Amino acid sequence: MPHDGRARAGVTELRASEAGAVDTGSPPPVPEAAVIDRTLTFAGAALASVYVPGARVEELRLVEAAGYATSQYGLPERLPLSGGSPAAHAFRTDRPLWLNAAALASYPEGGPTPPRAETSLGALPLRAGGRRLGCLVVVGHPAVGFESEQRSFLERYADAIAGLLQAGSGRPTPSSLLSPALRSLRIGTFVLVPDTGLIEADETLLELVGIAPDDFDGKVDTLIAHTLPEDVHALMSVLEPSGQAFGRRELEFRVRRPTGEMRWLSLICRVAATTDDRPEQVLGLVMATSVLRRSADDVSRIQWLTAALDDAATVGDVGMVVVTALREPLGADRVALAELQDDRLTVSVLDPPQPDAWPEIWRSEWRSEWPDAPVSALPTLQLALRDGRMDLWPAGTALEPGLAGIGTGGLAVLPLPAKGRVAGVCLVGWDRPHEFVPEERSLLTATAALVGQALNRAHAYDAEQELATMLQRSLLPRRLPELPGGKAVARYLPARRGLQVGGDWYDVIALSEDRVALVIGDVQGHSAGAATIMGQMRTAVRAYAVEGHPPDVVLSHANRLLVGMETDLFATCCYAELDMEEGNILFVRAGHLSPLVRHPDGSTEEVEVEGGPPLGILAEAEFPMTAVALAPGAVLALVTDGLVEASDLPLDEGMLRTRAALAAADPADPGRMADELLGDVGRREDDVALLLLRYDGMETRPIRAGWAVWRLPDAVMHARRFTARTLRGWKVQEVADAVLLVVSELVTNALVHTQGEVRVDLMLRGGRVRVSVNDASPRAPAKPVIVDWEATGGRGLVLVEAVSESFGTVPVAGGKQVWSEIAVPPREPAPANSGPGME
Repeated sequence: MPHDGRARAGVTELRASEAGAVDTGSPPPVPEAAVIDRTLTFAGAALASVYVPGARVEELRLVEAAGYATSQYGLPERLPLSGGSPAAHAFRTDRPLWLNAAALASYPEGGPTPPRAETSLGALPLRAGGRRLGCLVVVGHPAVGFESEQRSFLERYADAIAGLLQAGSGRPTPSSLLSPALRSLRIGTFVLVPDTGLIEADETLLELVGIAPDDFDGKVDTLIAHTLPEDVHALMSVLEPSGQAFGRRELEFRVRRPTGEMRWLSLICRVAATTDDRPEQVLGLVMATSVLRRSADDVSRIQWLTAALDDAATVGDVGMVVVTALREPLGADRVALAELQDDRLTVSVLDPPQPDAWPEIWRSEWRSEWPDAPVSALPTLQLALRDGRMDLWPAGTALEPGLAGIGTGGLAVLPLPAKGRVAGVCLVGWDRPHEFVPEERSLLTATAALVGQALNRAHAYDAEQELATMLQRSLLPRRLPELPGGKAVARYLPARRGLQVGGDWYDVIALSEDRVALVIGDVQGHSAGAATIMGQMRTAVRAYAVEGHPPDVVLSHANRLLVGMETDLFATCCYAELDMEEGNILFVRAGHLSPLVRHPDGSTEEVEVEGGPPLGILAEAEFPMTAVALAPGAVLALVTDGLVEASDLPLDEGMLRTRAALAAADPADPGRMADELLGDVGRREDDVALLLLRYDGMETRPIRAGWAVWRLPDAVMHARRFTARTLRGWKVQEVADAVLLVVSELVTNALVHTQGEVRVDLMLRGGRVRVSVNDASPRAPAKPVIVDWEATGGRGLVLVEAVSESFGTVPVAGGKQVWSEIAVPPREPAPANSGPGME
C-alpha cells in the first residue's frame, strides 16, 4: 500500500481553523471525485479506466478514467483487440490479468505513459449475462503488484461496473460508470484529523451509520456516539492512533441505527504521518459486513445473538434482531416473525414490509402493523408447530398457496420453543435456489431456541407496558376543551426506562366562557407511585380551580393537600389563568420551570415569573402571582424538565434550544408545532410533558354591566330598573320581559335564602343575554319536586328554567353563581324602499 498521505489520496485537507465552521452547521458534501480517489487509494490503484468495445468491434475505446494520478499518467484512447495490450488480452481470454512492474515491462502497448519502474497494472474483463462488455484497467504504485484483498475488491468493483453496462445495453454508454458502481457497493470513506476531532465523511458512510447528512456536524464524536459501548474502546484505538500506529489497520465494529437495528461495519484505515512522526490524518473506508462475524467458531455468532436478544425489550425489538441476524448473513430475501395465539399467527415483523412482497392470504389480512394469518390455512406451518421441529424446503417444493412466493428458492420454517410450548414461528425465504449447508442448519436451530425465549419475555414486557400506558392515559385528559379565541395542544412521552409511567401532568380547565386555566406539573420520580400522586394532584388542582379560587389560592390549597398526604414525594407546578377577552395572564409557579412565550413577530422569551417552593414541602408556603399580557398571535409554552434537561444537556442550554425551536416553528398548526418542539428526544431519561396555547383573541367582545344589590325592602325593584336601563342601552328591549323575570326571581332567592353580598352581572354576546347572580352561599338552589296550586312559593326557578335557553349554577370563591341565558331574536331587515304608511 502507498504511504504518501494527502496528496495521493486526493482528499480535502481539514484544518483546525475549520472547527468553527463545522460547529455552525453541516459540512459540505464530499465530492464524488474525492470519494473515488480515496477508495482506489486503498485498493492500491492510482488510476482506474473503463474500456468498452468501440463502434468498430475490433477495438476498445476509453470512456472514463478516475483517480488521483490522472494528471500523472496517460492511457491510450483506443486499443486494438488483436493487439498485445493487457486490456485486449483480458478481454479476449475473459480472465483477469495482474501484472507487477517486471511483468508489465514485457507488454509493448496499452501501459501507462510515461512508464515508471514501480508501476503495476491490473486488467479485469467486464462481463455479465454471458456477454463481454469491456475491460477495467487499474494502475498501481507498488512494484510487487496488487495484494489478494485488493484484487478481490477490484473484482467486485468490476462486477458492479459490468452490471451498469448490462442494465444500459441497447443505449449509448453512460458518461459516468465509476461513481455509480462505487455507490452500489455501499462503501463509505472518511478523512480524520486527530488533533482537531474533525472528520470528513461522505454520504455513504453517514447512511451506513444512520445519520442524515443535514444532522452531521463534522465531528468524529457524532459518529462514535452510534457505536455500541463495548466496541468504542477498540474503535478509538484506531481513530486516535499513537505515534507507533502508522500503516494499515482493520477493525470490525457495531453501530446502533436510529431504527434500533444493529449493524456490523468493517473499517480499513491507514495513518498519514507528519515530518515529526505525529499522526496528521487517518484515511479510511467503511463498508457493511456480515452481521455475525465470519469466524470458524460458531460460538461467537451465538454469543452475539444472545447478547442482542438480551437487549431486545419489546416484540418489535426481537423482530429487528431476527431480521438483522438472519437475512443478510444468509442472503435471504424475506424474513417473517409471528406469534402463535390460539389458532392464529399474529405477525409482528415482515421484512421487506411492503404488502406486495407477500402472498395474497397475508395481504388480505393486512389490517394494521399486526396482520393475522390463520394456521388452519397453512398446513406446512401447522405441521411444524405441532411437531416443534425445523423444516427446510428446497427450491421447487410445491407448498400451499398461503406460502407460495415466500421462498421459491428455498424456505426455512423455524418453530420458536419457549417454556414447553411453541411461542411462534419464523420464516426465512430465498428467491434464488439456496443450498442449506450444515453450518446454516446449526445456526437456524440455535436461533429458533433463543428467539422463542426472547419472544416470550418481550410479550410479557409489552403486556406490562400496555398496562402502564392505560394507567397513564387514564390519569391525563383524554381531550382538551375547545377554547374561544385560542387553541391548546398537549404532548406527553413517558421515560424509556423502567415502567413507562411517570409524574408529569398537564391540564386545560375552562373556568368560564372567557377564562381558562393552563396547568403543567411534575411529581418527583417516574413510577406507579409518582403516577398515583400525579392523578391526585391533577384532580385537586382542577377542583380548586373550578371552585373559582384565584391562582395563588389554588396552589396553596393543593400544597396543603400534598403535605397532608404524608408522602415522600413532592411536585412542581406552573399554573396560568388566561382572560381570553383581554389577553391577560396570571402566572403562579411552584418550583417549576418558567413558561416560554413566542410573540407574534417570532421572537421568544422566558417569562420571569416569581416562584414559590415545590408543592408538598412547606404547608404555609406562599405563591405570588405575576401578571403578563399576551397579544393575539402569541404562543404560550409550558414544559417539564424532561424536555430541556438531561445528563448530557444542561438546563440553560436546553431552554435555549427549546426557544430556538419555538421561534422556528409555524404557529399556524399548533399540533405540528408541538411535535417539532419535541424533536427526536432519543432514549429519554425522564418524562416529557408539553402544553401549548396559541392565543388568537376573541372575535366578538362581550358587553358587560354589573350591579351590587342593596339589602333593602325595594332591592328587587332597583335591580329591575338597572336591568331595564341596561337592556335599553344595548337595544335589546325585545327580551326585556324574560330577562326582568329572571332577575326578579334570582335576586329574590338570593336575598331570602342567603346572607352577605348579592351581585347581578349582565352580559351580551353572540345574540344572547346572560344573567348571573352571585351570592355568598355555597349551596345550590333546590327546585321543588311538586308544585301544587296551594303552594305559596317554589315556582320561581321553574319559571326561570322555562324562559331560559340554558340555566345552571357553578361554585365560585366564597359562594355560588346562578346563571341564565336568554336568546335575542334576530331582527328582520327593513324593506329597502320603505316609506310612510297609511292607516
